[in-house]
Amino acid sequence: MIDSMKKASDWICSPEIPSDVTVHAGGVSFSLHKFPLVSKCGYISKLVSGSKENDGLVVEIPDIPGGSEGFELAAKFCYGINFDLSMENIAMVRCVAEYLEMTEDYAIGNLITRSESYINEVGLKTLAGAVSILQSSADLLPMAEKVRLINRCIDTIAFIVTKESQFPSSSGAEGDLITSSSSSSHPKAVVDWWAEDLIVLRIDIFQRVLLAMISRGFKQYALGPILMLYAQKCLRGLEIFGKIKKQIEPEQEHEKRIILETIVSLLPRERNSMSVSFVSMLLRAAIYLETTMACRLDLEKRIGLQLGQAVLDDILIPSFHFEGDTLFDVDTVQRIMMNYLEYALEGARDEDYASSPQSDMEKVGKLMECYLAEIASDRNLLVSKFINLAEHIPEQAKVSEDGMYRAIDIYLKAHPMLSDMERKKVCSLMDCQKLSREACAHAAQNDRLPVQTVVQVLYYEQQRLRDNMDGGLISVDPAAQQTNKRQPLNDELSRLKKENQDLKFELLKIKTRLKEAERSSASIDKSLVSSPSSTRYSADKPPLPRKSFMSSVSKKLGKLAPFLRADGILPSTTRGKNKPSKNRRHSIS
Repeated sequence: MIDSMKKASDWICSPEIPSDVTVHAGGVSFSLHKFPLVSKCGYISKLVSGSKENDGLVVEIPDIPGGSEGFELAAKFCYGINFDLSMENIAMVRCVAEYLEMTEDYAIGNLITRSESYINEVGLKTLAGAVSILQSSADLLPMAEKVRLINRCIDTIAFIVTKESQFPSSSGAEGDLITSSSSSSHPKAVVDWWAEDLIVLRIDIFQRVLLAMISRGFKQYALGPILMLYAQKCLRGLEIFGKIKKQIEPEQEHEKRIILETIVSLLPRERNSMSVSFVSMLLRAAIYLETTMACRLDLEKRIGLQLGQAVLDDILIPSFHFEGDTLFDVDTVQRIMMNYLEYALEGARDEDYASSPQSDMEKVGKLMECYLAEIASDRNLLVSKFINLAEHIPEQAKVSEDGMYRAIDIYLKAHPMLSDMERKKVCSLMDCQKLSREACAHAAQNDRLPVQTVVQVLYYEQQRLRDNMDGGLISVDPAAQQTNKRQPLNDELSRLKKENQDLKFELLKIKTRLKEAERSSASIDKSLVSSPSSTRYSADKPPLPRKSFMSSVSKKLGKLAPFLRADGILPSTTRGKNKPSKNRRHSIS
């Protein structure tokens, strides 16, 4: 303190004229003289005139704007010592002059007049100058508000930026192009040359500047690029893509929370004005910083309205919770999906929406199936959450059930301890009729699926083959049938294959009934558990008398329909067992 006091007084002390007043300003003491101060400072003049002490007067100014540095500049002006006014110190000089009442009533061309001339003629003539003064004024409240320094800077910035956006200059488009992930009727938003200047402002001042720009006619959808820049600058350092929330300083966390909530409140309301990936990043940060629920719900709704443009990474939001919870925030994604469905059902399609509703719905359905497959391997994911999220995918959004089958298969593999009832509920989420041939082939051999599901898969596959064969027969030209002598042979071979598959299906039904009987019998169940090596054998070979099993197969074979001859006449019935096959051979020759 002694060194700073000595340093502050070196430029003013004179050995010929001893000081008669000591000023304590901003923690620093200044040994000065009454006459220069009183002649230009109304504040000090009033203190001196009201004091009874002639020598050794002490003046306390603890809350002077700018502290000791600001008072030092004012004192130099009182003593006639020159110093340079600049964009960095002009706000402080103006506020100190106002505080010390350095008006024209005490001296012509006093410090208030000098500082105002510099502000109006130099400072507020350019955007960079107005931003620099505004940034300095943020630390000089409330005096900067009293002299309307902040309001004048904000008005100047809003005027310059709005004029530039309406009549862009050739040197104004130095930034990179930033567009949303879908086509829009809005003009493409550009990160203009002025955006880098504005993101240095404090969040409350930054908000006031943007609102002033909008009030002057600046399009709100064009705020997207500058908000993205500001968010990237101020929210840098947050581990929003990790699985674990890292502890940060409470003051820093509170500051970032205020910044994020303010940015969300400034986001354009127009659909497609912001990319889904950016809004998803804001949502991750909101969950990480534990912002207000209103802030998070607003972001979830915005993502829901543009869910058709999202990719898997956009909705893989970490939960940021303690151990024992799911890796990803499933509840948040479910609310996003509900927002999308609500929007889709209302049919409130914007004019700037290019893709058709059906294609958008199909994209969302495929996206949610990929999300289910991604989270299915999480062992902490409850079956109720998995089922509830899957049920929100509308049927019209599913082109096929292959994605749902893949998610179900992964979930059953990661949760082997599910009960039979839970496995049935999970498998009931997919429509076996919409499975592709490859998926059907995989499901038929999948031991994790319940037997009832496998039977359904085989049944619908058989039905599909039957429909395809019938459709192929109907589409054949009768004239072509007569000219092609080998056509009856091909038809008969196809029907033989079909009957063979029907027989296999009948055998599977018998196996299903046997397995249900085995579950109801406790003694058989215990024997199966005690001998694991014989489990597969008992499932393949039913524990029934051999005569009963053969009679069942014979009964099925007896029901097989006779084949049509080439001329369309049914073959004559015979009693012999082998005669139908002879008739078939006779009809071919």
